[in-house]
Amino acid sequence: MELYELGICEARALLEKGEIKSRDIVEAIISRKNAYDTKVGAYLTFDEEAALKMADENPKSVPIAVKDLINVVGQPCTCASKILEGYISPYDATVIKNMKANGFIPAGRVNMDEFAMGSSTENSALGKTRNPYDLERVPGGSSGGSAAAVGGNLCIAALGTDTGGSIRQPASFCNCVGVKPSYGRVSRFGVTAFASSLDQVGPLAKSVDDAAILLGAIAGKDEMDGTTPREIVPDYLAAAKAGTLKGKKIGVVKEYRELDGIDPEVKRITEEAIEKCAANGAEIVEISLPHAEYAMAVYYIIAPAEASANLARFDGVRFGHRSARSQDVYSLYTRSRAEGFGPEVKRRIIMGTYVLSSGYYDAYYGRAQKVRTLIRRDFEEAFSKVDAILTPCAPTPAFRAGEVQDPLTMYLNDLFTIPSSLAGVCASSVPAGFTKASPERPALPVGVQLICGSFEEAKLFDISKAFEEIMK
Repeated sequence: MELYELGICEARALLEKGEIKSRDIVEAIISRKNAYDTKVGAYLTFDEEAALKMADENPKSVPIAVKDLINVVGQPCTCASKILEGYISPYDATVIKNMKANGFIPAGRVNMDEFAMGSSTENSALGKTRNPYDLERVPGGSSGGSAAAVGGNLCIAALGTDTGGSIRQPASFCNCVGVKPSYGRVSRFGVTAFASSLDQVGPLAKSVDDAAILLGAIAGKDEMDGTTPREIVPDYLAAAKAGTLKGKKIGVVKEYRELDGIDPEVKRITEEAIEKCAANGAEIVEISLPHAEYAMAVYYIIAPAEASANLARFDGVRFGHRSARSQDVYSLYTRSRAEGFGPEVKRRIIMGTYVLSSGYYDAYYGRAQKVRTLIRRDFEEAFSKVDAILTPCAPTPAFRAGEVQDPLTMYLNDLFTIPSSLAGVCASSVPAGFTKASPERPALPVGVQLICGSFEEAKLFDISKAFEEIMK
């Protein structure tokens, strides 16, 4: 095994034994990046000198790739947007501070959809990222760079963010484990906001154990983020090690089984996963999420509304791109934003501003928040009957770059992940197999989504680990 193929568990074991040093891992990743990332395009920037310096200062540390909307002191934080061109972060996000305190170092910044708005990483203003399993296909998004780096052995593990599925869907496309923590489990301080009531930082890793270690390292109370609870973070690795499906009740959503438009191979793999869970001691229980059909509409009101407010700060005055064609304050704002933001970001700002405007707030945003409460109650009702819910992670495997042009079709990639984001519960994407190869497409990875209740990450890792084991 090459050093860049290591996961966190294997790397830590070798580091503890003194068989390797952190510099050895960083050098291996740099070599792999220089040889292969010209094809994949996972990294936006990689300060090799800084990464090696941090490795020398922390010889038992594990290097982690970082999505380009998380602030790391001295590094650019562009959010894959032209509007933040030239911005260098003056501070570390809380998740980066926590990482460093727990034996990890940030090494390399990976690509994403601009301001985390997208499902394919094709919306990045700074470059395209390809799926390492088929370079003609997308890695998913918005954490596509993170997933491609993990799936392509271009890093040991990575941090991503998930607003409506942006960790789980790319993890499914790139055959890695992705975890969206419960809302509030991880601090958002220093993470560029897309939709503040939905955003969460989480791990993308090569195994459930690795994801458990990394989430345990970044989670916890932060005085800079009032949504984080004071409770002690459980030992997620211990929970994963104890993983079993025996006696667990796994919910299968009645409404999802009746949906049209799901790829037949995704259906097959999901149904086989359900059968394997039953064969390994789980009780399969049919449940209902009656308001899930409204989740897409609710999300695409709430998320753009919050994005409209959050992105107002990027105005060409304080940092980032400033239009050279501005003649007064008004044209400075309008031209800087018009030149700096890409089409998808502009689309969502316009949508969000509209639903928040006078005369439309109650009809759209206010009503969406009420339906969001009903969706949350559906999950609470479901978790009174089951330990976890199993669904497809995405309706299709990775699609070809440029294949999906219609924004509404693109939004459907988050069909299965958005409801749990609105409810604020935790969820994972775990590899479940590959599609059958055909003349139209090669064999492609497919992940299954597992969902547990709010702040039930320990249970999620328990079940996810057991699922990972039976799917090998």
